[in-house]
Amino acid sequence: MPFRNLGQFLDALRADSDLRVIDAEVDPEYELGEIAQRAVREEKPALLFTNVKGSKIPVAMNALATRRRIERALGRHPESVGEELVAFLERMKAPTPSALWASRGTIARGLKSRVTKGGRGSGASQEVTEPLDLYRLPVLKCWPGDGGRFFTWPMVLTHDPVTGGRNLGLYRLHQFDAKTTGMHWQIQKGGGFHYHEAEKRNLPLPVTVALGADPALMLSAVAPLPEGIDEFAFAAFLRGAPTPLARATTVEGAWSPAEAEIVLEGVVPPHERHVEGPFGDHFGHYSHAAPFPVFHVKAITRRRNAVYYASFVGKPPQEDKAIGEGVGDLIGPLVRIIHKEVKAVHAFFEAGFHNLLAVAVEERYAKEGMRSALGLLGTGQLSLTKCVVLVDEGVDVKDWRAVFGAIRDHFDPAEDFLLLPGVPLDTLDFTSMRMNLGSKMVLDAMGRRGVGPGDARRPEATSARARELDAERVEQARARRDVAARELAGRIPGVREARVIEDALLVLQVRSEEHGRPALEAVLHDPVFAGLKIAAAVSEDVPLDDPMMLLWGIFTRFDAARDVFFAESTLRGAWPAHRGMMAIDATWKTGYPEPVVMPEEIIQRVDARWGTLFRG
Repeated sequence: MPFRNLGQFLDALRADSDLRVIDAEVDPEYELGEIAQRAVREEKPALLFTNVKGSKIPVAMNALATRRRIERALGRHPESVGEELVAFLERMKAPTPSALWASRGTIARGLKSRVTKGGRGSGASQEVTEPLDLYRLPVLKCWPGDGGRFFTWPMVLTHDPVTGGRNLGLYRLHQFDAKTTGMHWQIQKGGGFHYHEAEKRNLPLPVTVALGADPALMLSAVAPLPEGIDEFAFAAFLRGAPTPLARATTVEGAWSPAEAEIVLEGVVPPHERHVEGPFGDHFGHYSHAAPFPVFHVKAITRRRNAVYYASFVGKPPQEDKAIGEGVGDLIGPLVRIIHKEVKAVHAFFEAGFHNLLAVAVEERYAKEGMRSALGLLGTGQLSLTKCVVLVDEGVDVKDWRAVFGAIRDHFDPAEDFLLLPGVPLDTLDFTSMRMNLGSKMVLDAMGRRGVGPGDARRPEATSARARELDAERVEQARARRDVAARELAGRIPGVREARVIEDALLVLQVRSEEHGRPALEAVLHDPVFAGLKIAAAVSEDVPLDDPMMLLWGIFTRFDAARDVFFAESTLRGAWPAHRGMMAIDATWKTGYPEPVVMPEEIIQRVDARWGTLFRG
């Protein structure tokens, strides 16, 4: 049975013994977030806080923080949704009676993928009109460096002022006072495009914000759907039931999800900006404060027994791990509709999703994979990806070890490295020192090289492993590298620790940014490391024995144009030729925002309460 609202979903989790109700008083400043992130890491149930300091409204968190809960929300595996849509579109290329019959389930679900509209007061989300005071809501302050309290899961509904098309997206709201918030429209966001059209016409943009809704709508709001695809219709497809909207009570031209928990109605005026942030985001650092549009709240409505939904982001893992991977499995297969050669894609949560994308390609001619990468880098939210690694179709793109193994075996910087400088980058990325701009790179780690006339296969001798004559020499080389890596701490100034990862990557932990590049230059020409493909320098806060934090430390802290270099590089005309190891200076640098750290006082307070909160 589909879930019509958040309450039904929480009841189902409770029946599954997968919801923990916490009646003790909890502070929304830091304490809620610390409990939530700890619960994710210890695989605790979803959370419902009924006694939140300063508000009478309960707070739900982590309802989508595990694979199992995502599947419970959808009623099936996420990837099966994408595979169903791909199969349907393939069959509809030649809609024979047998194809129509085979697609009858998809067609029936599609017929329910519609939006119904009711008048003012027709939705449960409008049962109660709250006093116009945002301070009555249990809005979180997550990190000590945050600019204030933030709505962390606001589903923002806007309409294109020209076409009337809808967009529902998740854009954080920095609470400024009782009636206004920031509107963090990052680049490449549908709501931002609508505001662009309204501002050109000097018009205020009507906006409604849903705080809590059924899981299908929540997942649709966060899904990177192609521009123009209606998130409400997609939610109806996921749910197998229509999505009801209700006309806003005060703002003309605005609608709100009828089954939402809490709704903020208002407008975003043209040409008004207010400094928003800083905010500890999912890259594990604070995003810089910057001017953003302002949301003026005109009314607050809610269900009688409303529950406020909040999420928490920071260093991985957090709730967004399961959400991002689930949405990726759901949407990923749709890439094959445009790119037939692409067999799988995976964005790594460890790197903040946008920073590292693995793509498995069935290459039908030489360098088709590079063409695929360029196509993906021009597609929707994938256009904000910083690093793309291409692998053969048999490689598991979700396994970082397999991806780095492909780099080890097949990456040759002389012909497999592509740099794209001065291009749009995620608003949250800080590594180029310029908001919304930076650089990207593509690493081609594919072994096959086409099957057409004139296509050459890559010589196996180019891989480090193939150059070893036998298994004994491989083991000897590995042992020499491991010993040499351990000795780097005493030999190269500033190096605290070093180790080799998966026979592909040499990582140097250094004391400061001043030591990063010199340490890398010192190892690039060391013959004992000649078989490795990448050397990376990271800061002291990145543990080398934790793969998750290692990926985070490397891929959130370098700009490809600024911080990547090679053992040897020459320029032939406009064509750069690289040889030897690739170096990545991924140290924290002056000008970067600080990484997020929870106050010790909060950690100790939660330590003291932890057993009580989850007892029974």
